[in-house]
Amino acid sequence: MSAVMVSSGFGAPMRQGDGDASAIPTTRLRLTRRGRIVFTALAALPLVTWALVGVLGSAGAAADADGGGASTRFQYVTVHQGESLWGIAESIAPEADPRVVVDEIIRLNGLADAVLEPGQRLALPLAP
Repeated sequence: MSAVMVSSGFGAPMRQGDGDASAIPTTRLRLTRRGRIVFTALAALPLVTWALVGVLGSAGAAADADGGGASTRFQYVTVHQGESLWGIAESIAPEADPRVVVDEIIRLNGLADAVLEPGQRLALPLAP
């Protein structure tokens, strides 16, 4: 008669004749120079990404910090039925180009477009 031995592959391999699994030598993980560079780069990637987002994301705030020539005083008005941004721009700055004033009002109030609703309150720039 023959005997068949089946191994599931999950246990620690044992040497023939040794009943002790701790006799198998263990090896440490050794990284090559290229492996250390890759490991360091992967570890530093979140920090570098965070720094880039912080620097590039603050560019808009830094550009707005100087004012960009815009005035810092505001006048607030409530929009009435039939009023438009063009009409409001002509009334607050008759000597200026209405397109520039309308653009400044849109930017200042964070409007998506030039559509106004009656009762809406707008901040208007005043000349310095």
